[in-house]
Amino acid sequence: MAGRPAVTRYADGAGTSWLFLSNHGDTPQTVPVVPRCCAMTHPFGTPGPVPVAYPHPVPLPAGAGALVLTVNRGPYVVPVSASSKLKIDGREVPIGGENVTWHIPLPAGTHEVKYTDFMGLPMVRTEVVIQPGAASHLNFRFGVWRNRVYDGQGADVTRFGLWSNYLIMLVTLGTMVLVCCGGSALLSALGA
Repeated sequence: MAGRPAVTRYADGAGTSWLFLSNHGDTPQTVPVVPRCCAMTHPFGTPGPVPVAYPHPVPLPAGAGALVLTVNRGPYVVPVSASSKLKIDGREVPIGGENVTWHIPLPAGTHEVKYTDFMGLPMVRTEVVIQPGAASHLNFRFGVWRNRVYDGQGADVTRFGLWSNYLIMLVTLGTMVLVCCGGSALLSALGA
C-alpha cells in the first residue's frame, strides 16, 4: 500500500525500544516505544482493569488476594455509600448499599483505598497490603465527629480521616456567629 509507512522495530544498547518509520521517500522518523507496563505509572501497583466488588466471596485468580470491606451508613440523611465514591489505586469501584460486606479481588501488593465525596475530595484514606490467597479486612466507619478506617482486628489504620460533615458545619456556624456578633459589637462601639 502506498500511504502506509514501513515499520521496523529495534532496541538500542540502553534497553529502549524504538520504532523506525519510513514512507518510501519521506524523511524517516524514529520514535520511542513506551512499554505497556509503563504507559501509565501509579505509586500503588500497576494499572489494570477496574476492580469489581461482589457481595459474596469469589474464587481468587492466581497471585491475588481479596479486600473484604464494610461501610456503615454514617449519621447523614443521605447514606455515605450513595453520596460518596470508593476508589482503589485511583480507580473508582462501584459499590452500593451500606452494612454489606464487599469482596474485591486485587493483585498482591500495597493498594491505596479511599472514599471521596461527590466532588472528589478525600473523606478517608488508608493503605492495605494484599497477600496472595488471603483476605484483608477493612471497616469504613463514618461518624458524627470523625471518619475512620479499622482493620479486621479493630485497629485504627486510617492514614487520613476528614472531620465529619457535622463537625465542619458546627465549626463553620460557630465562626459565623462569632464574626457576625463581633462585627455588630464593633460597629456599635465605633458608633458610640
